[in-house]
Amino acid sequence: MDKRQKLIETAFRLFYQHGIHAVGVNQILEEAKIAKKTLYSHFESKEKLLEAVLEYRDARFVEWASQRMQQEHAGKAAILALFDALDDWFNDRVENLAAFHGCLFINTCSEYGDPSSTPHQLCRAHKRRIHELVKQELKTMAVAETDYLADMLTMLKEGAIVTAQVQGDKLAAKKAKRLAEQLLSSATIQ
Repeated sequence: MDKRQKLIETAFRLFYQHGIHAVGVNQILEEAKIAKKTLYSHFESKEKLLEAVLEYRDARFVEWASQRMQQEHAGKAAILALFDALDDWFNDRVENLAAFHGCLFINTCSEYGDPSSTPHQLCRAHKRRIHELVKQELKTMAVAETDYLADMLTMLKEGAIVTAQVQGDKLAAKKAKRLAEQLLSSATIQ
């Protein structure tokens, strides 16, 4: 692994476990066993490193979610598979995502509340990508109000993540899946 990637992965792990503002650059360098000069040759600031971390996590998470959805038939089964995937994540059965500490993107937005900040915008873009995955599956079902239904299903997903993190409810994804099934069953076909 090259040093840039090692910095990103180390920063991801620390930011995800402890929070962005709680982790200093020196802690990242110490854990990565990389010199400060090397860090600043790759990233001009901690925020630029954070941006790389968000891009890294986005790519991994979207790939994982897409793969899990594609293992099922298109449409309803694929959407419900997303909730099964979340259940695995909440219960630490997804090795390549790291132990569950909530959503890095939600957590980042709590630390970078300004919607115009680059970290906040990267988080918003990630959420739009997940929304688009759901919307594409809905299109295969030819349901009416695709945007509205995609909004509702992704809100269920987000609510399940927050419930699992804040309340420690490891069954949150299963509960959200039941609601998703009801939404999908009542959807009007065009």
